[in-house]
Amino acid sequence: MSRKKKSPEDLAESGELPFVFINMAMSADGKITTANRSVVSFGSKRDQQHLLELRSQADAVMAGAGTLATEPITLGPGGKKYREARLRAGLAEYNLRVVVSGSASISPEAEIFRHRFSPIIVLTKGNAPQAKVKALRQVADAVEAFGEDDIDFRAALRWLRREWNVERLLCEGGGELNGALFAADLVDEVHVTVCPIVFGGAQAPTIADGRGVETLAQARLFEFVECRRVGKEMFLTARRKPKTA
Repeated sequence: MSRKKKSPEDLAESGELPFVFINMAMSADGKITTANRSVVSFGSKRDQQHLLELRSQADAVMAGAGTLATEPITLGPGGKKYREARLRAGLAEYNLRVVVSGSASISPEAEIFRHRFSPIIVLTKGNAPQAKVKALRQVADAVEAFGEDDIDFRAALRWLRREWNVERLLCEGGGELNGALFAADLVDEVHVTVCPIVFGGAQAPTIADGRGVETLAQARLFEFVECRRVGKEMFLTARRKPKTA
């Protein structure tokens, strides 16, 4: 008798994969920055607090090389109250940090590598230039390749769960990384802060870039579980919609 293939929900619940949740701020027209990518932050102070609250619930925080190259961020847990919240929840005081750089192009001089409060893992692919991989190994705690031409995120996340005990993984973009996670059917929950601003532009990045789907039947289905207004912004939470038998 053939074994029934496990769904993504089953894999996450069984511990084979982390629970993956995405957090992003977007404009009212669905953009995460301008077409020239010059705007790196446009959310309110409350949005920034929300980001740190979500980080305090994660074993690891992940972002793409492009995001880390444009913003001086370290993917850390924030101030004392957020670190104490992590400890109360039974987590390590400082979260693991995961950098996705398929071509190993992120600079070893990037801001994140200047702060050594917790391990930094770089995920790349097999055909990345070995000289760049070697340079990153000098500043990261681990550099691992998954897949040859494209990163195999299912294998990468399974490795993070097994080798680094990552049960909850927070992804903070950008759009191409998010799109790859959606395409691999790995996203369990999405947090979006909708800001009352319009960027426009066909080339402006969105929450989920990449190839996308071609038909409605291929779309990943989510359902809103929370919607609240704080000040001038809307904070939305959507969870993966359970698949019907």
